[in-house]
Amino acid sequence: MLLLPFLTAVADALLVNGVELGLELNVSLLAAGALLLRRRLPLTVFLTTLPGILIGYVWFAPMIALYTVAVRRSGPLLLGMCAPLLAAAHFVPWPVSDLDPTAYRENTLTLMDSCVTAIAPIALGLLVRTRGELAARLDELTRSRRHADELLASQVVGTERARLAREMHDVVAHQVSLISLQAGAVQISSADPKAREGARTIRELAVRTLDELRHMVGILRAASGDGADLTPQPRLADLPHLIEVSALDVDYEAEYTPEATDGTARPEAVERAAFRTVQEALTNVRKHAPGARVRVRICDTHAEGPGLRVEIRNGPPDATAPAPELPGGGHGLVGLRERAQLLGGTLDAGATPEGGFQVLAVFPSGTR
Repeated sequence: MLLLPFLTAVADALLVNGVELGLELNVSLLAAGALLLRRRLPLTVFLTTLPGILIGYVWFAPMIALYTVAVRRSGPLLLGMCAPLLAAAHFVPWPVSDLDPTAYRENTLTLMDSCVTAIAPIALGLLVRTRGELAARLDELTRSRRHADELLASQVVGTERARLAREMHDVVAHQVSLISLQAGAVQISSADPKAREGARTIRELAVRTLDELRHMVGILRAASGDGADLTPQPRLADLPHLIEVSALDVDYEAEYTPEATDGTARPEAVERAAFRTVQEALTNVRKHAPGARVRVRICDTHAEGPGLRVEIRNGPPDATAPAPELPGGGHGLVGLRERAQLLGGTLDAGATPEGGFQVLAVFPSGTR
């Protein structure tokens, strides 16, 4: 690209002034040669090309030089000074004594031609420079948005992990507390010194484990900025109230037994995970499918061992229902899927052929 303007200017000089050396050809070739330095010294090169259009009547070299000034040098004052110089060099004949002030028609046409010659390179240069600045700004905004999305995803995952740690604290702390109480009872009631010593050791380990667990959960809460108290979370029995206050058209089908299918008590973590899954799915319906009918079905499953199946399916949104325009980045399902995996279950979500959406989670009866 650097040689093409130079070769174009040389061809212009030879076509206008011939091949015999003289003042006109010399200044025209000097103007063409100066274009080789136009990127480093755009203003100097432009001033060097002015004798080429004044004496040698070449156009390409000064117009290319002025275009480079417009691209590489900002400021309307500078361009406002360069444009009249090029117009004057084009308008004034050489020698200057040939100028006929009485030739109004010819002078007017020449002046209009001179103005176009001076304005066109500036307009094109400003257009190219603006396009480059916009492309750079767009690229910067794209990188910033990608970085912001990564930070948001990391923050959401961290927050959900802290919530999972809080719920694990509820369950583990309860069990460890029972172990400590049972060990204390054995320590008091047993007559065997070895049994009392073993019970004392178990109790000390339980208390130490509980303290370390609470300390770890406290660190996770502080890192995620989650100020919620370590309180028990909702369970399946709270689902009817959740659906009642959801302000959605929900068909609720509860086909599960109070205990797990194998007769054992259903883990609290599984019930809380099922509750959170329904809660997040209903929130997504309000966001993305206002006015849609929703079907929530909770049932026992035997497909891969005893477990709990949670299915939330909604139809297409109602076009007449007002959209709430709530913000959402699609990160809630990420936390739900991670929660299900930690419990040894699965969670699948995707669009339905009818234009709706389905969330399907399966939790085993026993946590891993």
